[in-house]
Amino acid sequence: MLELIAHNLAPIMFISVMGMLLLGYPVALTLAAGGLFFFVIGVALSEIAPSEINLFWPLLRAQPERVFGIMSNDTLLAIPFFTFMGLILERSGMAEDLLDTIGQLFGPIRGGLAYAVILVGALLAATTGVVAASVIAMGLISLPIMQRYGYDTSVATGTIAASGTLAQIVPPSLVLIVMADQLGVSVGDMYKGALLPALIITGAYCAYIFVLSILRPKAVPALPIEDRTLGNGIWSLVVVMALAVAVYVISARTLYADMLPTNRLVAAATTAVVLAYLVAVANRVFGLTVLSKLAEQVVIVLIPPLALIFLVLGTIFLGIATPTEGGAMGAVGALILAIAKRRLDFATLRGAVESTAMLSTFVMFILIGARVFGLTFYGVNGNVWLEELLLGLPGGEYGFLIVVTVVVFILGCFLDFFEIAFILVPLLAPVAQTLGIDLVWFGVILGINLQTSFLTPPFGFSLFYLRSVVPTQDWTDEVTGRRMPAIRTPRIYRGVLPYIALQFAMILLVIGVPSLVTHYQDTPRRPVVPASAPATSATPQTGGTSGSQSGGNSLGLPPLNFGGPGSAPSGSTGNATGGATGTGSSSGSQPSMGLPPLDLNGTGGSGSAPAPAQPSMGLPPLDFGGGAGGSAPASPAPEPEPEPEPAPAPSGGIDLSQPPSFN
Repeated sequence: MLELIAHNLAPIMFISVMGMLLLGYPVALTLAAGGLFFFVIGVALSEIAPSEINLFWPLLRAQPERVFGIMSNDTLLAIPFFTFMGLILERSGMAEDLLDTIGQLFGPIRGGLAYAVILVGALLAATTGVVAASVIAMGLISLPIMQRYGYDTSVATGTIAASGTLAQIVPPSLVLIVMADQLGVSVGDMYKGALLPALIITGAYCAYIFVLSILRPKAVPALPIEDRTLGNGIWSLVVVMALAVAVYVISARTLYADMLPTNRLVAAATTAVVLAYLVAVANRVFGLTVLSKLAEQVVIVLIPPLALIFLVLGTIFLGIATPTEGGAMGAVGALILAIAKRRLDFATLRGAVESTAMLSTFVMFILIGARVFGLTFYGVNGNVWLEELLLGLPGGEYGFLIVVTVVVFILGCFLDFFEIAFILVPLLAPVAQTLGIDLVWFGVILGINLQTSFLTPPFGFSLFYLRSVVPTQDWTDEVTGRRMPAIRTPRIYRGVLPYIALQFAMILLVIGVPSLVTHYQDTPRRPVVPASAPATSATPQTGGTSGSQSGGNSLGLPPLNFGGPGSAPSGSTGNATGGATGTGSSSGSQPSMGLPPLDLNGTGGSGSAPAPAQPSMGLPPLDFGGGAGGSAPASPAPEPEPEPEPAPAPSGGIDLSQPPSFN
């Protein structure tokens, strides 16, 4: 029995810990306790299966260093920065302003409020990155309005829940930060890879509302004319946008023509946006009639969050800032926006700091527990067991991706994405790498999968967030005086089903068309070249230099031969220091500090001649390859020849190949 347990300790440990998590026990404590418990069992059983269990008590000494490794991880600093930024923006009333303004902008068309919810969900995702904040904010603000104007309850709740989950995949998503850290890839590459799929998902949501507005127009009615408080000033907005584009083009070609392309783009875009914003502010302050009320409101409300998105994502994509630095700038920008709107007080700031600290502590404790679990799991060869299990799946990389998608989707209905990212992803990453799967592509697939699991009944987290703010009893609308029906849970479940289908279609699309993600590899990267590195020839040289670069040592040292041929090809003249001269020119004129050539291969350089004429300071040539310092023949002999006798030491020198003599 003990032998059976010892040989199967890895699957027993994995299933036991996952079962405890699914039962609802605290994640960090379950991981740490499970890791320590099975560590003790593994040490006791290590004598029964020494080839499968590599655990011993001194191994625990490595745990403090692993914990300090978590604390010194700069990438994880982005989590509190983006969390703080999202909380400040959510509590400063940005969501209300965006929903009201975009709702007025799209109000005249059927489904306008639904379009507004989707677009605001994408904007909140790009600024907050937190699903709970997005779903709760839009549920409190837009759901009563959608009910007031006759939207179908299922459509309204499904759209709000699905739009809130965009924070899982739209950069700067916390999911993408954690995925990049656990997969060992760049957060910037993960953001670039996820951007196009995120835009496609947002477009697919809008396309669904468009189709619905044609097939079921009563389910998504347009905003009544009497409630369009900003009027019809769409053409004024179009003119403002056209003028902003013109300012961008002109300034890029004149004022900033001498700048680098990246700096020119940033400077020209900033000039155009700031000019449009100043015109809108002047129109409001001085009562001008240059812009319509709609255009003025749209510019004033939309430009600040869009500028913040560019400050965060634009600087990351352009390579100006790292994700951690971008998060820090975003946090500062959110504070500035809240101060400018006069919506930042001590209570708001304190609440945001406390929530950020709680989330950061939650993440750190899960990471520490995952490190304890991982130490034991790898010690019982759990990674080998899991790798063999997954590599044995039929279908190669696509079979692996499909199985992982199903498993992660099921677990995502019960576990938070932090738990999946810290427990499962580190175990799956080596298998994906073995199969040749791009890890950024793999991470984006997992991100979309987790986004889908947030929507899936009955345990989708987004559904619980929305359920906590929807009316559970009939209520009276203060504006119209009508009685509004309560929203039941089955209505919410029915509303998210079309969006779940869209999510699954998106997963299959990303798996089938990897270039939607891997386009990040086309971004040119700046080569890292030391400033003082000398120019080298295109062909690697070992043991010498070629052509005009022969004898290129700047310190006057003889060339080093680390196992290369040590000479030019047959027919070229070997130089006196063991280097190769591709043109037959000798480098004997180079100073060699009186040292013999270094031959680390034991051959003396193929085709190189002995160097008796070189002064050797009374020492024989250095030979680290087991040879005796003699020279090899110019061409290989047809049959093995006996090893040559050691070369005699120079006159007056000491022969180090002989025992010492004290006579």
